[in-house]
Amino acid sequence: MTRRIPLILVLDDDPDVLEPTAECLRDHGFDVLTAADGSEGLDLVLRWLPDLLLVDLAMPVIDGLEFARRVRSMAATSKIPAVAYTAHAFGSTSSDARAAGVVGVVTKPPQPDDLVREVQRCLAGFI
Repeated sequence: MTRRIPLILVLDDDPDVLEPTAECLRDHGFDVLTAADGSEGLDLVLRWLPDLLLVDLAMPVIDGLEFARRVRSMAATSKIPAVAYTAHAFGSTSSDARAAGVVGVVTKPPQPDDLVREVQRCLAGFI
């Protein structure tokens, strides 16, 4: 039996973070989709059903927690785990984040080793 490569959706409105983050994950053997905003991200989630979401929390229009909540609220996508990445302190929003499906946090800009380690941890049952 061959295993499918995990598909990760990286969502960030800053291309200077989005592209290097996606490239790092690709370099470590993951399939990666990218989106620059929550609306585009929701379309990709419904179309591709990724195995993991890497979501910037501070985005205009639909922030990362709202994006994760919307994904969590749809039957077809409700089990997709999300990893938040943020340059801001995470403390007070942690219970909201867990309720939205956030299972991990990476500091932004993500350090490659930390990023890959957290993604692998969150996909432990998959890979």
